[in-house]
Amino acid sequence: MSKYRGPRLRIIRRLGELPALTRKSRIRATRPGCHGGSRKKLTRFRFRLIEKQKVRFYYGIPEKQLVRYMKIALVTKGPTGLILLQSLEIRLDNIVYRLGWSKTLPSARQLVSHGQILVDENRTTISSFFCSPRKVIRVRESTNVRERIHNNLKEWNKKPAQNLLLDAEGIKAVVNEIADRYKIPLRLNELLVVEYYSNRI
Repeated sequence: MSKYRGPRLRIIRRLGELPALTRKSRIRATRPGCHGGSRKKLTRFRFRLIEKQKVRFYYGIPEKQLVRYMKIALVTKGPTGLILLQSLEIRLDNIVYRLGWSKTLPSARQLVSHGQILVDENRTTISSFFCSPRKVIRVRESTNVRERIHNNLKEWNKKPAQNLLLDAEGIKAVVNEIADRYKIPLRLNELLVVEYYSNRI
């Protein structure tokens, strides 16, 4: 799967704060590029594009995969935008990030791809693995990995997502339910994302 390898602060300057992408904060408030400081009128298409790009870079998925998620959301009964976000929130790499085991989503994806996360005692290396409710997620028995995760939990200044239950040791968790919209800490107008893809799929 392809992933973004370019400068992350450039994305933040263009789209706004994306804590899952990087913990760095932007110094300049202007958009990237030589004309970043100039004022331009934002069109309706640009508003939709920005919201779509927020989803793509926040969850670290390529365009083709985002289109697949969108197609599934369109044929599923319920609010399309909410179903799209719920499908992305239930990914294994995102759950690892929400638990505080990693500082960013790219580092969470690395933990999963290296086989350091077990789902129902089975080694899983697929970042997009769908963790349905009642799935048990555990850190593999490795001294170095568990020590790093404990250090990340100490620096993590947030509580785990409300749909996740973390044990006292911090190395085992259970997915209680699929997250509701108010439990997803992402400043996004998902309706604009649906509008963006309405005439493209």
